[in-house]
Amino acid sequence: MDPAKMASQQQQPGGPMSQPGLQQSASLQQQQQQLSQQQDFDPVHRFKMLIPQLKESLQNLMKIASLNLAHNTTIDNGIKSSDTSVQRFDKSLEEFYALCDQLELCLRLAYECLSQSIDSAKHSPNLVPTATKPDTVQTESMSYAQYLGMIKSQISCAKDIHNALLECSKKIAGKGQPQGIM
Repeated sequence: MDPAKMASQQQQPGGPMSQPGLQQSASLQQQQQQLSQQQDFDPVHRFKMLIPQLKESLQNLMKIASLNLAHNTTIDNGIKSSDTSVQRFDKSLEEFYALCDQLELCLRLAYECLSQSIDSAKHSPNLVPTATKPDTVQTESMSYAQYLGMIKSQISCAKDIHNALLECSKKIAGKGQPQGIM
C-alpha cells in the first residue's frame, strides 16, 4: 500500500486507527456502568452517598424551623399579620426522616453482610485445592478428607435442625386440636 494513502487513512476520523480507540472507550463505559451498578447495591457506598443529602436536609430543616419560629414570634408580638406564607416544616421534617430511614436500612444491610461474611469464614475458613492447579497448593488450604468431614458435620447439623422443627410443628399441631374423651 502507498505510504501517503496510509497516512491519509490514519488521519481521517473513520480510518483504521480509530477503531481500537472506539472499542476501548466502549469497554471503559461498560466497566464504569458495571462499577456504578455494583456500587448501587453496596450498602456502605450508598450510606456514604446519603450522608451529604442528610446534612443538606438537616440544614434545610433548621433553616425552615428558624424562619417559622421568627414568623410566629412576630405574629405573637403583634408586629405582623399572618398573611405571608412560610415554608412547611412538616414536609422538610418528613424528608429528613426518610433519609434517616434509608441510612438505617443501609447500616442494617451492611451489618447483615458483615455477619454473614464472618459466619462464612468461621464455618468454612480454608479453601480446598482444585484439581486443575495442583502445583499451586496453598498453605492454608484443607485436604479433601477434612473438607468432607466438615461437609458431613454441616449436613448433620442441618438434619438436626430439620428434625427439631418437625417435632415442634407436630407439638403445635397437636395442641391446636381439641382432645376428645377416651
